[in-house]
Amino acid sequence: MVTVYDVPPEKLIAKAAAQLKQMDTIKVPEWAEFAKTGRHTEKAPVQDDWWYTRSASVLRKVYLKGPIGTSRLAGEYGGFADRGSKPNKAVKGSRAIARRCLIQLEQSGLIAKQKRDGRVITPKGQAMLDKVAKEVYDETH
Repeated sequence: MVTVYDVPPEKLIAKAAAQLKQMDTIKVPEWAEFAKTGRHTEKAPVQDDWWYTRSASVLRKVYLKGPIGTSRLAGEYGGFADRGSKPNKAVKGSRAIARRCLIQLEQSGLIAKQKRDGRVITPKGQAMLDKVAKEVYDETH
């Protein structure tokens, strides 16, 4: 049986993002066009469908590292902030983006809240990602 662990993440996330785009519960917020993805970035993302890519990536992270909350997810999407002449410093990514992605995925039934521990993948979400992983595996092999 092919799982998320067996395929390249880039291809899996791209296919999963295409499936999330077809769902009614995953919508791009109106502020997403102007939002930076963290303090370490200079500009907002230039891709039109970056929200779906980030949502698919968050779903994959919950699958692999769950239970996980917004703070740890923000750390996963962080980077190094340019501090001028001072040494660069590691900073977290945007918690607002992580939180909104988690809320939308939860409304879709792909993830669920676990008491005090964060979000975990549901059987529906696991089945969707494993199905996408099988498609990616069949394409590459």
